Amino acid sequence: MRAVSTTPTMEPGSVENLSIVYQSRDFLVVNKHWDVRIDSKMWRETLTLQKQLRHRFPELADPNTYYGFRFCHQLDFSTSGALCVALNKAAAGSAYKCFKERRVTKAYLALVRGYIQESRMTISYAIGRNSTEGRAHTMCIEGTQGCENPKPSLTELVVLEHGLYAGDPVSKVLLQPLTGRTHQLRVHCSALSHPIVGDLTYGQASGREDQPFRMMLHALYLRIPTEAECVEACTPDPFVPTLDACWNPHTVVQPLDQLVQVLRAAHDPKPTEGGPGPCSSSMCLPGPGRPPPPPASPTETEAQRASCLQWLSEWTLELDN
Repeated sequence: MRAVSTTPTMEPGSVENLSIVYQSRDFLVVNKHWDVRIDSKMWRETLTLQKQLRHRFPELADPNTYYGFRFCHQLDFSTSGALCVALNKAAAGSAYKCFKERRVTKAYLALVRGYIQESRMTISYAIGRNSTEGRAHTMCIEGTQGCENPKPSLTELVVLEHGLYAGDPVSKVLLQPLTGRTHQLRVHCSALSHPIVGDLTYGQASGREDQPFRMMLHALYLRIPTEAECVEACTPDPFVPTLDACWNPHTVVQPLDQLVQVLRAAHDPKPTEGGPGPCSSSMCLPGPGRPPPPPASPTETEAQRASCLQWLSEWTLELDN
């Protein structure tokens, strides 16, 4: 197995522009480009990650799957960064087991509007689906109009830098989702009144989010400790002035390198059933002042199991009853 060094880029995505940050016999971790879908059944979707993979690794495509590749988890269309691909059924099953047991560690970078005053916080707004007319396929926090079936949701946030983006106050933050709700990081940042820069769905309504060239959310770090190998990848930071002249940091609150070093050195969490939700992370961001983790549920519910099985139904191993 090998880790592959890459350099982030502002170039638009193309079928040839695929960055690999980890490769072994059983797994790939790609640094997904922003504004690229993982897969699509729509003929008009000319560029997807699965098409990039087919172009780069035609010999690795599995004809027994619809898309040819087994994606171990999801990233939003607008989000860039680390995404793991299993290259066979056994590998996919071992990754599924890690997600089910909440042993996967993920951390994200984001630029958010305004200066966050607290250096560290836990965001705990419950998240549900938005039934408001015109807001289909979006999420909302409990207590807002039209919020249906809100579920407990937790995100750890650490402020890295303060600065200006195109002249507006912005904070650079490290985020770790401790649950796996749809659009969780985007919704939680918006609920704090610090929406992610460039987020057209949950950002400011004044039209300012049309100006950035992308949504500033990036999957920085990923670790999946399977029994056969520990899949670990850290992608390059794309939010630096040398890559985007609009971003001008002026105050360092917490060095990113220190946090990444502690994440790498941390012990993998022990297997656990239940918890805040299926397929969610349980490794908390390091450092003092972190609140205790949420209480675990005694067992995985049938609804949680069904959710994971539906998510992985195309490619996972048959599970023991």
